[in-house]
Amino acid sequence: MTAPSEPDWFKTSYSGGSGTECVECAYSADGTLIRDSKRAEGPVVHVRAGAWGAFVRSLTRDVPR
Repeated sequence: MTAPSEPDWFKTSYSGGSGTECVECAYSADGTLIRDSKRAEGPVVHVRAGAWGAFVRSLTRDVPR
């Protein structure tokens, strides 16, 4: 069995420009990993692929205001 490789983290396109709201994501075999880039050693949230897809699709829907 081979050891898992390190995730390929990237800053999300919607992270704030002020440097205070930096979110990084990485894709895993079965979903997406999310972390605070200022605390890379901190906790990581794992979201399964189906839930992540539903979340992303919900962001593109027209929502009445």
